[in-house]
Order: sequence, then C-alpha cells, then structure tokens
Amino acid sequence: MYEYHVFISYQRSGSTVPAWVRNHFYPRLRELMDDFVDYEVKIFLDDQVPVGGEWPDFVREALRHARILIPVCSPKYFSDEWCMAEWRSMEKREELVGMTRNGRLIYPVIFSDSKNFPEFASRRTMRNLKSWNLPYAHYQNTAEYFDFHREMERVVEELAEIISQVPEWRSEWPVETAAPALPKPSTLPRF
Repeated sequence: MYEYHVFISYQRSGSTVPAWVRNHFYPRLRELMDDFVDYEVKIFLDDQVPVGGEWPDFVREALRHARILIPVCSPKYFSDEWCMAEWRSMEKREELVGMTRNGRLIYPVIFSDSKNFPEFASRRTMRNLKSWNLPYAHYQNTAEYFDFHREMERVVEELAEIISQVPEWRSEWPVETAAPALPKPSTLPRF
C-alpha cells in the first residue's frame, strides 16, 4: 500500500538546497496540501528516518511506498548518486505503468540553473521556483514571500490532480540503490 503521497528528493550535501527545502518548500507544501485536499497528506522528507534507523533501507521503502516524486533540481542534483537512484526508480515505475509519454509520477521543481541539466531531465516540463530560492528563515518575512506562497498554491493544485491519477500500488515497484560511497583515502603517511 502507499504510505506517502509525495517523496521529496533533493541534494543533501551543501547548505542552500537542504535549508530551502526544510525552511520553505516542505512546510508550505505540507500546509497547503493539508488545506487543499480532504485527506491527511503524508510527505516523506529524509529527516523522518528515526534515530538508529538504517537510512538507506528506510529511504528505499519510503520511495517504494510513495505515489509521486518531487525532485528539487539543481546542477548538483544530477551528479548525486542517491538523487539519481530516486529519479530512476520513479522513471522505471512510469515505464511499468505506461506513463512514459506524459511522465506524471515525477514532478520536478527547479531550484537553480536548469541550463546545465542533463538531456533526460530537460525533456520534462518543470515548475520553475528559482525566483524564490532563498534558503534563509527570515525570507518568510518579506513581501516577495507572498508570491512564493501563491506559486506553491499552483503547485499544490497540480499535485492534487496528479495524486488522484496515480496507479494502484504494486509490490514490485522498482527501487534503485545508490552505490555505497568509497572510503576516503588516508591522509596519513605510509611507512
């Protein structure tokens, strides 16, 4: 069965994208979805992995049980192995259910750039949120933030429509795994 309506996929290294997702994108998405639909919305964000939980396993299972993927796209997103495993997993699900022509299980949002995205990503229509990509918490106190809020309302309307059309859950949904990171070479001299 599905457990999550949305799985947010983003590049976790660095500070800008994770701060923006946690300070602005996730909270607005959660509150606006909750106001827009008549069911309890569940959104997966990787900070929900319980302390002591096995992060890779928990994330894979959350993705398997999520209806749609929202990748927060930046140039580094497409070089991150975990992000690409999440994207490819949902892309394979689209292929399994015959949704390759309109690809509606991946709802990409642009955080930054977009000129340097790989060709497979550039073929998809993306929601451009570059105008509101300031990660700072006090950004919420600006007049410009109201425009972000209005744009997120449009995002939520589209997401609610997509969620209503998601195919029934299947136990065989594919979930790719990122290759384990190689240990960093020692900086200690060898004798």
